[in-house]
Amino acid sequence: MDTQWPRWEVFKQDTPAKPHQAVGSVHAADPFHALLTARNVFARRPQAVSMWVAPASAIFSVTQEELAEGQEPKPQAPDPRPSTFYVFRKTSHKRSMTFVDYVGELEAASPQQALELARQRFTDAEALAWWVVPASSVTKSENSPETVESWFAPAKDKTYKQQSYYGLVGAPGSKFKRPKGDDDE
Repeated sequence: MDTQWPRWEVFKQDTPAKPHQAVGSVHAADPFHALLTARNVFARRPQAVSMWVAPASAIFSVTQEELAEGQEPKPQAPDPRPSTFYVFRKTSHKRSMTFVDYVGELEAASPQQALELARQRFTDAEALAWWVVPASSVTKSENSPETVESWFAPAKDKTYKQQSYYGLVGAPGSKFKRPKGDDDE
């Protein structure tokens, strides 16, 4: 029996001019819990203006290799009414934290159909992997100025320092050792 809460993928937008990017995942009981946990984990120091979360189980993903070998996941029965899907694409191995970037949304009857449409429409860069997510599965932070300020502004004041900034604690002759003074007595 699995005792973990469901896994949610987290998408963070650094500035209004940049796309949402997958930055990792969190375990949470529901979408709002996932959004709060994502904020605490992924927006403590770096800049952010928006966050989305989606259950990992709702994401249809396929790699370039799987497409080349015809190993797409088993097709789902199409819905007679088209729905909106968000499309994410990985185009590089350079960034270690970011897996996929948001490239747009499509109307389709199934994730597979959305993938086919995405492969035809988003041709400006080679895709190493695709993620297709039903828009109905995505929970977003509010886009109001008040929410952006209250959720993401505190992170702007926190300066991130590399571990090397602090030096070696207790090392003989360390330049970070302070002389004994009145405060130490």
